Amino acid sequence: MSNNKHDIITFGRSSIDLYSQNIGAPFNLIKGFDAFVGGSPLNIAVGCSRLGLDASLLSAVGEDKVGEFLINFLTEEGVNITNVPTKKGTRTSAVILGIEPPDKFPLVYYRDNASDSQVDIDDVDRANISDYKVLLINGTAMNIEPTRSATFHATEIALKSDLEVVLDLDFRADQWHDYRAFGVTMRAILPRVKIAIGTEEEILAATMENVSQVEIKDQQISAPEIKGDIDLAIKKILATGVETLIVKRGEKGASIHSHDGTMTSVPGFPVEILNVLGAGDAFASGFLYGIINDWDLYKSCRMGNASGAHVVTQKGCANFMPTLEQSLEFINKNGGF
Repeated sequence: MSNNKHDIITFGRSSIDLYSQNIGAPFNLIKGFDAFVGGSPLNIAVGCSRLGLDASLLSAVGEDKVGEFLINFLTEEGVNITNVPTKKGTRTSAVILGIEPPDKFPLVYYRDNASDSQVDIDDVDRANISDYKVLLINGTAMNIEPTRSATFHATEIALKSDLEVVLDLDFRADQWHDYRAFGVTMRAILPRVKIAIGTEEEILAATMENVSQVEIKDQQISAPEIKGDIDLAIKKILATGVETLIVKRGEKGASIHSHDGTMTSVPGFPVEILNVLGAGDAFASGFLYGIINDWDLYKSCRMGNASGAHVVTQKGCANFMPTLEQSLEFINKNGGF
């Protein structure tokens, strides 16, 4: 990739994340919380910065102390905050999260009048997206106006400027007025995307291909149970023009699906899981580090898997993203690339 551009700009959610201090406790018995930061695009920007990339965030905060908390953290992490304006009359987002390993991680969003949902077309124009190598967009940022139109506008600029557009599907069912609207919107944006990243559930939600069951069991858990034909769903996404679809498979690693129909499995790294929240964002940051450094897809996914494995052993998301030295040491100790 060209060396005369900034590495990456990520667009979308930013929040304060309040994580349970009582690991294993049911949500209603939590006694205290640790204050971290979160939001998928913010996490990815921080993860990229810790790996040594020149990363910027395109988001927004409110005129409040929580916004100051986020800005201070991002500044200390070396993330460019030029494009994180303060939106008067809005509130910086918040999320409250429980930790009940191995498989329960309930969370509650506070996103009414969310600042990052007010990023508009003018904010995108001011961000000078053409000065970057990669634009990372996020599914949740398209759940409401004006960020929906702003995201589409950002992809128009990126395509005209020959940037790589990467989409993190980031399906949060309770953030959409109708879960089917997520699929409609993703199918509209996918023809503008070069690389898409998602879990099997997110891919099924994006395509609604032969989905036999959609059930949101608990509004505190934003990932519904979705069952369907994943192979057909993958083919449908690739048929939109996406060159590469990366399927995140948790402890099993990831799989690379190309528009020519080929599939490559990339093994993960076995670790003892404390908290899965943020693992996908860590994967994305490690993967994007590889892409920006012209690594092949397999090696980039191994880097992503290593970053994800690091974060699932930690209590939070952005605050615990690995450095480049930590990731490389971890990979070398666990079989290499």
